[in-house]
This record gives sequence, structure tokens and C-alpha cells, in this order.
Amino acid sequence: MAGRDRVVHLLRLLERAACRCPAHSNTFQRDVGTANCIVRKTEYAFEMASSNIRYGPGVSREIGMDLQNLGAQNVCLMTDKNLSHLPPMKAVLESLVRNGVNYQVFDNVRVEPTDTSFKEAISFAKNGSFDVYVAVGGGSVIDTCKAANLYASHPDADFLDFVNAPIGKGKPVTGAVKPLIAVPTTAGTGSETTGVAIFDYEPLKAKTGIASRAIRPMLGIVDPLHTLSMPERVAANSGFDVLCHALESYTALPYEQRSPCPTNPINRPAYQGSNPISDVWSRHALNVVAKYMKRAVRDQEDLEARSSMHLASVFAGIGFGNAGVHLCHGMSYPIAGNVKTHAAKGYSVEHPLVPHGLSVVLTSPAVFNFTAPMCPERHLEAAEILGADVRQVKLADAGAVLADTLREFLYDLHVEDGLGAVGYSPDDIPALVKGTLPQERVTKLSPRAHTEEDLSHLFEASMKLY
Repeated sequence: MAGRDRVVHLLRLLERAACRCPAHSNTFQRDVGTANCIVRKTEYAFEMASSNIRYGPGVSREIGMDLQNLGAQNVCLMTDKNLSHLPPMKAVLESLVRNGVNYQVFDNVRVEPTDTSFKEAISFAKNGSFDVYVAVGGGSVIDTCKAANLYASHPDADFLDFVNAPIGKGKPVTGAVKPLIAVPTTAGTGSETTGVAIFDYEPLKAKTGIASRAIRPMLGIVDPLHTLSMPERVAANSGFDVLCHALESYTALPYEQRSPCPTNPINRPAYQGSNPISDVWSRHALNVVAKYMKRAVRDQEDLEARSSMHLASVFAGIGFGNAGVHLCHGMSYPIAGNVKTHAAKGYSVEHPLVPHGLSVVLTSPAVFNFTAPMCPERHLEAAEILGADVRQVKLADAGAVLADTLREFLYDLHVEDGLGAVGYSPDDIPALVKGTLPQERVTKLSPRAHTEEDLSHLFEASMKLY
């Protein structure tokens, strides 16, 4: 058997051994070679992409040397007003000063950014002629910095040019951007590993984003000491994002069932569907969440637990950054975007807010109960990792078991009792469904096809959890 044929044969055996459920079994003949996209409708390949990651307690002190090594002359340093006086920002500033790095600070990043706040940061970046970008903060800061870098590097682009379709034009990024170093201070978004920047598009009251490998940070500096400054609820909601990143990417539509098959690799999306490599990262992240998340939330000084969750965020980021997410995230965007009066505990913001991780996890019991029939083995495996005894459970009950396991997990961590507890009622369901429909980039990766009526039922089932 030729070498290439043997590799393909072994990959088939591995995938079949891993899961024989309807969504992941491969019963068709797979072609090899990009030319086959001319004749086939579904994908045949997947790519793995991630930022370089440096991890270690106190590793932020090295960033000044990194910038010096890059020959940086004018650095854009982005953060938010809450972080601007906290230890993570202090550590980075001390390193920059110690190494003689010239920088300017933009600290007006909005928690849960909007198109308006993105544009403010973009304007700052365009006026600054920066040659390197540094983001110190959570996903909001890192995503804002990605957008600022992208549009400052493409000054003639219209804002919607790179925004995901159907809201934007979804054009591929073909030009170069400047180096970006991300210093995450929360253990959740995994934004330091991905080429995705998420924001609220205010005209539609829905989240959308920009997705391109081109905007991925060149380096993520993961310093677990920074997580000690996270309040309890921030740690919880960040952790829920890790949980759903891992669960959704592990249960996503398999990459070889995604369509259309790109005729040019530049058009292959960052979110490709579950694949054998992403599965490893997502499954491991889920194990770490099961072991350490409750400790990390309950004890701010538990360095082992918070360090482990910081790494889990990276692991899940690599997993979902290449596989994608699906319904929990797709449905979360209108939940966050249509917020009315909810005041999020632990967040020093002046506007109503449903934190991203909370908006994602509130629908998780209903979502995974719905998707389980397409891959019951994976749903049962997830439930077992999270602590359920599945030895006597039938495959047909996989969704119900995982849903109950998630409800218990959320209850133990004092999560609000469903969408009703954050200000929504059944009357809001049509608007929530309408806000989910444009999220096709992620919802199409659900292993189970869904209708508007299905989405309505999922929102209705999420109004109350316990």
C-alpha cells in the first residue's frame, strides 16, 4: 500500500473507531486532492491553526523583551478601564518601561463590544501608525484589538467588508496585518488562540463577528497569576464559556459533512466542524473543567484551580478555534444583544449586561438534549466526564442525561434560573429567534438540522432551568 493511501486508510480506521454514531460515522468513499472539490459538495480536508502560546506564572514580565525582539517602534496597548489599574496591566507596563518600549494606551474597550466601540478603537489605531499591538484583558479586549489591527492595516476597507455574512460581506483577508500579542486575564474566551473577533451589531441587536486566521494573535502570553484578580462571577461565567466551547466543538457537525467544499483554500472557514485533532483538545478541556472549575469559582486564591482553568481556556480555544461552535453560541448572541435591564454581578459596567459565558450556558441543557440523537455516544461521554454515572444509560437517553448533568453543574455554581431570571419572557422568543437566524456561520455546524420552530422550542425550554 502506498504511503499516502496508508495514511488515509489509518485515518478512516481511527475515525470509525472513535465514534460510530450517525453524525460521525464515515460510510462514504472519501476523495483525496483539492481538485475533488470541483465534483463534490462536502469538505474533504481540515486545517489546524493556533497562536503560539507561552504559559507560566509571572511570564508577562517577558513581553517587553518580545517587543524589543520584534523591533517595535510604536506599540498600541489596549485594555479596559477596569483593568487599567489592576496587577495584570501593571506587570505589562513595568516590562515595557524596563525594556524601553515606546507605547500608547487605549483603555476605552467596552465589555461586550459593539460596532460603535470597535470603530472607536479602529480610529485610535488608524491615527497612531502602530507597528505592533498588545491586548491585555479578556475576550472583549483581545477581540477589539484584533479588529483595530485589521482595519488599521486595511485603511480603505469598509467596516462591513470583513464582517461575517449575512450581516457583512465576509470578504477574505488578503493583506498583511501587524503582529499582535494577547495577554488574557480571564479563563474563558480562548481569544488568544483564535482568529475570531465578536461584537454586538447594534442596528440588528445581535452579535456577529469577524473570522479569519489572518487576525489570530502571533503570541498568547498566558500568565495564571492574572486570573487571581477575577471576581467569583467573572470566573464562573468565563468558565462556562470554556465548558460550552469544549462541548459544542466536540459535538459539532463533522468537518467532512460541512458544505460547500471550498474551491480555493483561502475560502476554507476557520470553523470547520469537529475533526480528530480538535477532538483531543476539546475533550481534554472538558476534563479540566470537570476537575477544577468549581474550585476556581469558589476560591479566588486557589492558584492550582485557576491556573488549570486558564490552560483549559487555551485547550478549548484550540479545539473550537478550528472545529467551531454551534447552537449554544448562535443562540447566545441575541440573548446578549437584546439585554434589557439585567445587571451582571461582579462586572463594573454602567450598561445592562448578560455576560457572554452566561448567555451561552443558559441554553446548554436544552441544546444538548436536542442535538444528542445525532451523536449519543459523544453526549454520553461528555456527561460521564462531568460526573454522571452512565453505565446503565441507553443511547436514546443521552440527551436527557447530559441536560440533567449540566443543570446540576449550573445549580451548584449558583447560575441564574434560566432566561426568565435575566429579564426575558416567552413574548421575547420571536425576537430571540430572529437574532439567531443571521448566526449561520455557527448554527450550521449543529449536528442536527433545525428550523425556526425548533429554535423557538429551545428558547422556551431555556426560560427556566431548575
